[in-house]
Amino acid sequence: MKTFTLANGVSIPCVGYGTYKVTGKSAVDIVKMALSAGYRHLDTARMYENEKEIGQAIKESGVPRADLFLTTKVWRADLSYDGVMRSVEGSLQDLGTEYLDLCLLHWPMPETDRDQWQKKDLDAWRALETLYAQKTLRAIGVSNFLPHHLMPLLSAADVKPMVNQLEYHVGYCQQYAVTYSQQQDILVEAWRPLGRTAVLEEPLVLELAEKYQKTPAQICLRFALENNVLPLPKSSGIERMQSNLDVFDFEISKEDISRLLTMPQTGWSGHLPDTF
Repeated sequence: MKTFTLANGVSIPCVGYGTYKVTGKSAVDIVKMALSAGYRHLDTARMYENEKEIGQAIKESGVPRADLFLTTKVWRADLSYDGVMRSVEGSLQDLGTEYLDLCLLHWPMPETDRDQWQKKDLDAWRALETLYAQKTLRAIGVSNFLPHHLMPLLSAADVKPMVNQLEYHVGYCQQYAVTYSQQQDILVEAWRPLGRTAVLEEPLVLELAEKYQKTPAQICLRFALENNVLPLPKSSGIERMQSNLDVFDFEISKEDISRLLTMPQTGWSGHLPDTF
């Protein structure tokens, strides 16, 4: 598996498996299937309520923990120093691991006292810095932070975020947020990298899939990678899981990347970090 390198030198597999809505009794089998398909980068969150199942799947898979890159996130209800400490402790216990490869603050806006969001973000960040110093976390970052959320955090942080996970796909590239993050040496990860059905059925995407003899999903994933964005696709079938990893044997031309970058907005989730 090819990798990106974070600002602190940690390597991260450059395609991950997203586990949002992978819950219930089937979650263990689905995650084991993803591991058998070749994924070594798993992305979850406290809010997903599937960390126990993921931990069980890892244990049953026989894949050594050292071969995995495991990410979780702290929910916006826990944006405080103590809240982060409790959240990470719970994640470690449920995932059955002594450390996490990456932990993110899930959203910049808290559920209450929204006018205090900058203080709450910084308090939460201080907890991640403490856990990073203790080597409980190999890397730390944020999720859904736009530049105006990152700016106050960067000005006060002792350790800069190494990752910013954003909604990113053909038809919703958030180019300013991506460029700003990358200029700060923050790796951008893409949640929902395939967009919605409208993206996969977009005439331009279908045209390029035929041109490059790839699936529409592979076009979307390669598009992210060529813009130095790490995609986190989700699928529940082994063939699509494997197909989503098979994106390293072709390149999209600069002209076609430009066409995709400038496509009208399509497939946006509707979630805004300031109002969500």
